[in-house]
Amino acid sequence: MNSFFQAGPVRVKICGVTNPGDAALVADAGADAIGINLFPGSKRFVELDEVRDWVRDLPLTRVAVVVNASRDELARIAAAGCFDAIQFHGDESPEFCAASPLPWMRAVRVSGPEALGAALDYRTSMLLLDGHAASGYGGTGEIVDPDLAAEFVRAHPDRRVILAGGLRSETVAAAVRIVRPHGVDVASGVEVRGSSRRKDFVKVCAFIEAARGA
Repeated sequence: MNSFFQAGPVRVKICGVTNPGDAALVADAGADAIGINLFPGSKRFVELDEVRDWVRDLPLTRVAVVVNASRDELARIAAAGCFDAIQFHGDESPEFCAASPLPWMRAVRVSGPEALGAALDYRTSMLLLDGHAASGYGGTGEIVDPDLAAEFVRAHPDRRVILAGGLRSETVAAAVRIVRPHGVDVASGVEVRGSSRRKDFVKVCAFIEAARGA
C-alpha cells in the first residue's frame, strides 16, 4: 500500500469528491488520499461506472466509500481496478468487513465510549472516527469529541486513527494537536459554499497546510 496507510506525518484524505476536475485539484494540492462515495443515499454519491476511468489514474490513495453494500457490489468495486481500499461506513459486521476483496478501513460513528469499544472488534489497523448523526452515515459535519478520540488513540497505539467529523482549516490544527491521529478526513469543510458536490481549491489547500503544520 502507499503512504496513506503507512506511519509518518499526519495524512490527509479529502472525501466526497464527485468529478474529475475536483479530483485533479485535490491531487495537485498534495492530499494523500481521496474518498469516492458509492452510497446511493449520499448527496455526494457517484456511480462506479461513471468514475472508474478518471479515478484509475489519480496519483494518491483511492478509497471507495460504501454503506451496507452487498458482496456483489464489493466484487464490482474490486474488479473495476481503480480503487486501493474500501471504507465501510454503514452497519457492516466485523465478519463482513474481514471478507473485503480489497484492503479496508472501518468508519465509526462516535456516539460515545461504547461505539469506540465496539470498533475494536474489527480486525483492521485503520479506524476512521466520524461524528455521529441520526440523519446520516457520514459527511454530516458533526464533530467528534477530541478528548474522547485522544484517549482512544493513546490507549490503542496499534490502531491508525483517521479523525473526521466537522473539521475545517480553522479547527484541524487544534484537533491534530489534541488527538494526535494518523490522519484526518474532510468532506463538507472544504466544499464550495452552497454545494455539497464541489470542492473549493483554496479551502482544500488551507486545510492540508493547517493539518500538516499542527
